[in-house]
Amino acid sequence: MFLQNLGADERVRHLISSHAQPGIELGRICFASHEQYRAFLESGEYDATPTGKMRWGDSLPAVGDWVAARPVDRSFVLIEDVLPRRTQFSRAAVGRALREQVIAANIDLSFIVCGLDHDFNLRRIERYLVLAQESRAEAIVVLNKMDLCADLERKLAQVRAVAPDLTVLSISARTSVNALLPFTHNKTVALLGSSGAGKSTIANALIGGRIQETGGVREHDSRGRHVTTGRMLIPLADGGALIDNPGMRELQLWASESSLDDVFTDVSSIAQKCRFADCTHTSEPRCALLAALESGQLDAARWKSYQKLDAELKHQHRQQDKHAMLAQKKQWKAIHKAMRHHPKYTK
Repeated sequence: MFLQNLGADERVRHLISSHAQPGIELGRICFASHEQYRAFLESGEYDATPTGKMRWGDSLPAVGDWVAARPVDRSFVLIEDVLPRRTQFSRAAVGRALREQVIAANIDLSFIVCGLDHDFNLRRIERYLVLAQESRAEAIVVLNKMDLCADLERKLAQVRAVAPDLTVLSISARTSVNALLPFTHNKTVALLGSSGAGKSTIANALIGGRIQETGGVREHDSRGRHVTTGRMLIPLADGGALIDNPGMRELQLWASESSLDDVFTDVSSIAQKCRFADCTHTSEPRCALLAALESGQLDAARWKSYQKLDAELKHQHRQQDKHAMLAQKKQWKAIHKAMRHHPKYTK
């Protein structure tokens, strides 16, 4: 019953049935930080670690993952496998290595939290919207700190313009977070947003207790410290779960260009009207985008944001292709070397 309240529906039960063997139980990852894990099983919460096979295969779990777990004792389990994910929220990992970092898995709904103080940034909201679109989970934009905003209606209109198909809510995390409760029942909800946006305060209000540490923000730029240091899945009293994430100052895209076009439907629909299919939207005759910019139909800042995200994704995809090509070249080099030293070919 405990795991059922966390979302263990018929689909999840069917997935774990393929791992039916003595000692294997269904679990859900509830904490992940620097390869330290905890997992919920039907009997409670356990420290957890992936098996060597999983580490070798680079298939480490993320918060929200359903897993096949093998209890070792009353406080510790081995994670044998990660069950197929229904949704996942990913970013490009920080650092030189080009790889995907899964932030949270099996999310039903993401609250994209942005402050209405100096933290308010339409371009950052657009970036989160692209990643939320790629995740395949439902998204709601939550504008926090409405009590600190002198021009609330204008900012609401700005956000609704860049997220026309989404619900946009304005709240104060300290006084009106109940407005979020109708959306959370029996769902796994992820809180996404930059440090200082008020995610931990919202989390505390939703779970009905002070589990997450909260901190103030600097007055001059409204940026906060990373008061949440690990990703956590916390059960909600009325069913479902909440995933809180550390504030991310560096949010690199990991998405397809189709997800970008799905978020920027105004840009993509105008571009389809250009005279040439390969229009670069710079100087071509009868370019619909240039005409829309000139007439004011398309906001210049919106177009610039699209160009920036599009260039970032194209660069990333080129790098991925380059890495794949080098990996394949390395693999064939190893095969040819092995063949040269094989007795069959050295006679």
